[in-house]
Amino acid sequence: MESNTIFYLALPILTAASGGVLDPTANKPRRCLSLLFDIPLKQAFVYYDTEDGAGEVGKRAIADFGRREAAGFIVACLDSPPEGVAPDKIKTIRRIVDKEPIFGQEDIALAEWMASYYFCSTGEALAAMLPSGRRAAGFSSFVADDIDGIAQAALELSAGQRAALDAIISGAGGGVPFYLYGITGSGKTEVFLRAAEFMLSAGKSVIYLVPEIALSRQTAEAIGKRFGDNAATLHSKMTPSQRLSEWVRIRRGEAQIVVGPRSAVFAPVKNLGLVIIDEEHDGSYKSGSTPRYHGRQVAMRRCAVSGAALVMGSATPSAEAWKLMSDGKIKRLELNERLSGGSIPEIRIVSLAHSPSCLSWDLKQEIRETANMGRQTILFLNRRGFAYFYYCDKCGFELTCKRCSVSLTWHKNKGRAVCHYCGYEVVPPRACPSCGSLEAGFTGVGTEMIEEETRRAFPGLRIRRVDADTAAKKGGLEESLALFRAGAIDLLLGTQMVAKGLNFPGVRLVGVVLADTGLHLPDFRAAERTFSLLVQVAGRAGRYFPDGKVLVQTLRPQDPVIIRACALDVDGFFKEELAQRQILGFPPYSRLIRFTLRSRKPEKAVAAAHRLFEFCRRLLPKDADMLGPAECPIALIAGNYRMQILLRGGSMASLHAAAGAAISAYEQGKDANVYLEIDVDPITML
Repeated sequence: MESNTIFYLALPILTAASGGVLDPTANKPRRCLSLLFDIPLKQAFVYYDTEDGAGEVGKRAIADFGRREAAGFIVACLDSPPEGVAPDKIKTIRRIVDKEPIFGQEDIALAEWMASYYFCSTGEALAAMLPSGRRAAGFSSFVADDIDGIAQAALELSAGQRAALDAIISGAGGGVPFYLYGITGSGKTEVFLRAAEFMLSAGKSVIYLVPEIALSRQTAEAIGKRFGDNAATLHSKMTPSQRLSEWVRIRRGEAQIVVGPRSAVFAPVKNLGLVIIDEEHDGSYKSGSTPRYHGRQVAMRRCAVSGAALVMGSATPSAEAWKLMSDGKIKRLELNERLSGGSIPEIRIVSLAHSPSCLSWDLKQEIRETANMGRQTILFLNRRGFAYFYYCDKCGFELTCKRCSVSLTWHKNKGRAVCHYCGYEVVPPRACPSCGSLEAGFTGVGTEMIEEETRRAFPGLRIRRVDADTAAKKGGLEESLALFRAGAIDLLLGTQMVAKGLNFPGVRLVGVVLADTGLHLPDFRAAERTFSLLVQVAGRAGRYFPDGKVLVQTLRPQDPVIIRACALDVDGFFKEELAQRQILGFPPYSRLIRFTLRSRKPEKAVAAAHRLFEFCRRLLPKDADMLGPAECPIALIAGNYRMQILLRGGSMASLHAAAGAAISAYEQGKDANVYLEIDVDPITML
């Protein structure tokens, strides 16, 4: 494993005309600052402090870096230049950004741990942790008037909720994480909030993580109603200034409970007592860019260092969490009944094998019946756009992205075929570009097509689509959810944005338009993701009334994953899934490190992959093996050819050490035209 030692690098001198330095021949030593930058270099850089000595550890500073100005993080103050660095070769800081420190030594320590574990620089880790605002603005309240009845006030707990809360309170600080496992609508949120109340009364702080920004808003509103100004929220939809303002409030101790998605795990709370991870199974807790950290892992680290309690929860735990619960390494707490008058919905599988429409007769009938009752419907399809596959029946031509090895998706509203990976757009051809046949065209079902069909079939219903396209409009997602909650929308159609955690009392019917979309992707987690998504979206129905219905449309009605999801058979699913994982040697029975090498020149990506493979082969421990080098399942993205190597072993310690040594050897003499991505504990293989 690579050392976290900070190295100091001498930089060229600034002239006095460029705002520069005091007389380097003066006897009085100048105060220096050690800065880290958001770059993949494991070095710190030395600068002289400003003349007024405003530099402090934890502040950001603007400094000349090469031929440009860059913001750096002050991680140390030095009374004089470090040994071996010529005083006349040191530049002076341009200006200090922050009036007060925005991070402390504990944050630096966490960033150093992240740099070591995730193979990034400490500067990159700090950049991922901290808000990007340059100045603090006025605090914008996140508390709305209507919060859907979720935890507005202290409710009477059920016996199961009381037992779970007592276990958390009595075991807090014992070092064993808790898992609140319960069906959707069983009151997990109230248990989380009661545990938070207990911690706050003991003078400790709480971090409450949720997977989606939409859930951040819903949970933040509930927490705001319960805890008032003692609560803060952090998420990427806030402006940089709003995020920085909240960050400073939290660091000052003015807010003791913080809610937000993945990055809120870094909130600089005082005296951390509890971290809550709601919907623990969700893949959005894993970062898709450097540093590729997982919010759950960082939370575990923070809790271990501070002695805080960790409580996770979901109706569909991740395979890793399920295995740890089975092994007794996480304490399982169960909630088995729906509150608020709801009950488990009736779930039915509907075959699309002979259906002339993507909306079956059964689903249309249930939509009509639901509307006649004055109730609401959610339709779920995890594909946006109108249609996603262009094919010529005559010659077999497929229309794919010129920069990615994926099909283009037809967006009818835009009049364009769009790549969902790089954003490439083109007007689709009227005839096959290969043979000129008029029998070519788009097939497959997307949310735009479903919207068009539902509007045609149900002209009297108020229909709204929610996906990445509509949510891109500022406030679009929040407006749609607020209107649906208020009963101003009869049918809400969307992607997984409508599938997770949202609580709408008026929903009677949930229709899964096509359950098969992600089932057979070349990824060992495909079955787990499909199962979890189906169970989660089914949980939106019947939360307040005992007449909820879920119709799951599929082309594979006999698939065991779909059958078990519709039976809400979590135990049965994991029994079979974990048996297969054990045979194949995949997590949770192994640990993985994934190397992805990409280049605009395929031969260079291939050569680099084989070079790295040789280093790994020599260094891997005996209990580890490798898969690859091979093309990634999506071999081309944004003009970059992608190769991958997967390291697999029973022990992360030995696997990580071997990976670190291989990376160090590879970096010496590496091809500058090839970029290496390192993903520790990857959650996707695409």
